[in-house]
Order: sequence, then C-alpha cells, then structure tokens
Amino acid sequence: MARIGILSDTHAYWDEKYLKYFENCDEIWHIGDIGSMDVADKLAAFRPLRAVYGNIDGQDIRMRFPQVSRFTYEGVDVLMKHIGGYPGNYDASIRGTLFVNPPKLFLSGHSHILKVKYDKTLGLLHINPGAAGLYGFHKVRTLVRMEIEQGTFKDLEVIELADKR
Repeated sequence: MARIGILSDTHAYWDEKYLKYFENCDEIWHIGDIGSMDVADKLAAFRPLRAVYGNIDGQDIRMRFPQVSRFTYEGVDVLMKHIGGYPGNYDASIRGTLFVNPPKLFLSGHSHILKVKYDKTLGLLHINPGAAGLYGFHKVRTLVRMEIEQGTFKDLEVIELADKR
C-alpha cells in the first residue's frame, strides 16, 4: 500500500502546509505549472517527486520534468499531463492516447477546478487536484491525497488549504 499526495498549479507559491498534509505520503505527484525550481526542489527534498511541466513552466523545469509521464505504481497504470481535460472533454493533445491505450488513473491540472470523476467509457479514474497556489480564478486552494493498494484506489481525500485571501 502506498499513499500519494497530488497537487497542481502552485505557480511558484510555496506553502508549508504541503509538507503537513503530505507527511504520511510515500510520494508526491505534481501535475504541472510548478512555477519555480524552488517549489520542485522543496517537494523533492521532502518526498520522492514525480511531476510534469505545465504551460507556464520555464526551460529549467521543462528540462527536469517531461510534458507527459506514464508509469506503473502499485499495480496501477498512471498517466499524467498538465493540460488533459476531463471525461467527456479530453484535450486533443492526449485524447488519442487515452482512447487507444487508456491508463487506470489519469491526472491533469490546468483548469484550477478540482474534479474527481470516473470515466465509465474508458474504465479510468480522472483526478484534477485543483490549484494549490495563489494565481488564478479559483477561490479555494486544494490538494488530493489517496492510497493505492494492489491496483485499487482507497481513501481519496480532498484537502482545502484556505481561500486565496
């Protein structure tokens, strides 16, 4: 069993609460728009970090992290891409991959809208953790925590950090 902390759209904003809420996590997955190497380095120093770059990320982050990441973790095929859309409205840049070879877990960010939705057509769980940073139109900053055990998802939690004010 592994516990994962998932966040997106930090936009270079650091909050010590990331460490508080990811204390019991085995890994942290950042779904793009990291915004600064400082944020990536702090997360990576705390727990193993998997990440993809987003549309606002500079060359330093793009050289360190891929645009798309696909891997198997605890028996789950995972696909991460910052701009990915959601079930029923996937982004054209990833739609072909999803329909030809769907993962069991698809993670995307970009919209700043927290969304957890099961795609019955593709048999995958889609998670957008919302936005953990200050920049953007979202009202509440959010993170997601979940457990993966032998190919199944358990105890998914949405964490509201605070509003942006």
